[in-house]
Amino acid sequence: MNKLHVDSEVGVLREAIVHSPGPELDRLTPDNVDSLLFDDIMWAQRAREEHAAFATVLREHGTVVHEYGDLLAEALDVIGARDFLAERLVTENRFGPSLEGPLQALIEATPARELTDLLIGGVTKRELLPLVSISSLLWEYLADDDFVLAPLPNHLFQRDNSAWMYDGVSVNPMAKTARKRETLNSRLIYTFHPRFTGSEFTFLYGNDSLPHEPATIEGGDITVIGNGAVMIGMGERSSPQGVEILSERLFETGIAEKVIVVELPKTRAFMHLDTAMTMIDRDTFCVYPFLPEQLRSFTLTATGSSGGYKVEENDDLFTVVAETL
Repeated sequence: MNKLHVDSEVGVLREAIVHSPGPELDRLTPDNVDSLLFDDIMWAQRAREEHAAFATVLREHGTVVHEYGDLLAEALDVIGARDFLAERLVTENRFGPSLEGPLQALIEATPARELTDLLIGGVTKRELLPLVSISSLLWEYLADDDFVLAPLPNHLFQRDNSAWMYDGVSVNPMAKTARKRETLNSRLIYTFHPRFTGSEFTFLYGNDSLPHEPATIEGGDITVIGNGAVMIGMGERSSPQGVEILSERLFETGIAEKVIVVELPKTRAFMHLDTAMTMIDRDTFCVYPFLPEQLRSFTLTATGSSGGYKVEENDDLFTVVAETL
């Protein structure tokens, strides 16, 4: 069985999952751009061209590039995948009881590639009008151009919705409403796609259907620094509860022995650790110059095989990181 493993942010990149911008970027408008977490409406065609150039460069350097949309479509054709999706996506809490039936039928009958475009690109009431003829308060309330299923333009940022650490993957419970469904799409891929069902790895976090709030975490806050250590940012997107749960799983599985937690300001300017402190070599970081002079940080160290750990506040983050490396 093939073993999947990531032990460095700066080593040779052998495989990568990327997402080519699709119809979801065309859905950005002045009315929804803020709620979908974008600062402005993107030039979709230019974004696609730049993404294609990026993927080409990766391939030219020997990296196997997996397109996220292809993985999702292929996973949807595996027996059990659509039931998995419908059970978690089409719920009374999300759509009300009356729309459950029509939406489940849509999931069952739609070809995998088209369904992938709907799951990522979103779908409006107008697009579903030919398929729905039931009495539903939500249905009557929605205008024709309102979204029944919102687009997911942030799938462009594949680092966030899942993160690999050594022999494990965290399918991350996202903090913002606009991104929460990304986790379900990624769970479906890792659970059903033959690339992963035929590989050896450990699910660390997010592989269940329980509500996670406020225990959220995002991959942009996770840095694999080596020597059995992981550094995690704790701020706007990753909460103390989420960091603790992930750390406990890292320790109980033996995947990591130390987690260095960095407290970030809870503002959009410091959204993720990887934009504030970017690892560019095995012992070198590029650090945002306007970080607070004294960043609080903590070291969590495994105390046994049961996932237990001790927490110590650090005197100086950079000394601890240097000693770990």
